Amino acid sequence: MAHAVAAPPPTHVEEHETNTGLNNRKVLMWAFLGSDCMFFGALIIAFLVYRAKWIGHPTPQDVFDIPYTSVSAFALLMSSLAMVLALAAIQRGDMRRLKIWLLVVAGLGLVFVGGQVYEFTSFGAEGLNLSTNTGGTTFFVLTGFHGTHVTLGIVWLLSLFVMASQGKLSQARSLDVEIAGLYWHFVDIVWIIIFTVVYLIPV
Repeated sequence: MAHAVAAPPPTHVEEHETNTGLNNRKVLMWAFLGSDCMFFGALIIAFLVYRAKWIGHPTPQDVFDIPYTSVSAFALLMSSLAMVLALAAIQRGDMRRLKIWLLVVAGLGLVFVGGQVYEFTSFGAEGLNLSTNTGGTTFFVLTGFHGTHVTLGIVWLLSLFVMASQGKLSQARSLDVEIAGLYWHFVDIVWIIIFTVVYLIPV
């Protein structure tokens, strides 16, 4: 009796495209980012609306340390460049550089989150918190949600690093890194807007 020969495991992940010519997962990510744009837009508008009605001190602009925040913002922006290099590495099949750049992106993200934690702690020591006034409420909600997005992105990137280290992330699966890159670039762009509106535009 002839024995059936087991088929070899697939060497690539089959990616299905939509009628637009885009991959289904990429379309879903763009849809998510679109909804997140509206979410952050609402938070930014709330901050701007209530900024004219701040009552009591300190207000956010009383305690801002713009040079310090600029450093952490620069680290986050530089992480976008590292993300581009990570994607280029996996598209070339260079897994060693992929792992290096993923760690660089995650590390710069941690610098940003660590700076935000320190900033929140120092603001609290100066008397500004969620319940101080509407300025504190809208500021902490807006920047806190952004920090949460960055933290989730770091976890995502580290999971990709682990997959790459275990040989589970190959050149054929470069879309996994591309989609993570879309998310990461989004949180960077949102921070540029938040930093400009919240920190740089005077009341």
